[in-house]
Amino acid sequence: MKRLIAFCALILAWGLAPAGAAAAVDRLISAQSFQADARNAAKQQIPILVLFTSPNCAYCERAKREYLVPMQKDPAFRGRVVIREVNIESTERVTGFDGKPTTGDAFARAHNVSIVPTVKVFDTRGTETSEAIVGLLIADYYYGYLESAIDEGARKVRGK
Repeated sequence: MKRLIAFCALILAWGLAPAGAAAAVDRLISAQSFQADARNAAKQQIPILVLFTSPNCAYCERAKREYLVPMQKDPAFRGRVVIREVNIESTERVTGFDGKPTTGDAFARAHNVSIVPTVKVFDTRGTETSEAIVGLLIADYYYGYLESAIDEGARKVRGK
């Protein structure tokens, strides 16, 4: 019985400790201030990629898990793009590129996003730099679509 209790305690401790740490690392950063993100991106001359999602969207979760979270964690991409997530159903406050307060749902509407997942890449003034990537498209090519949009955004941010 003591072994069973110890085993259960071990499983419980193992399940709780890494979950908090893993959740922080394995999630995209939610947009809070595009104005602040744009200032930082301007210093590095890189674009801002925004993934528009909604709760309970299996394709959104797949896009995050298989593509965007790994990109966010990859040191090679930290110097290439700022990645943020916007929940199109959220009423939480977000500061827009213009410094004005908005919400996730209002930001999505302002950028004509109603289908998720949608990826848009912006320059440091909040102008879209490439065609939106709507849906998960063909999974085998999705990474390439993302890289192409990031590269186009970078060219426009750098004025090339």
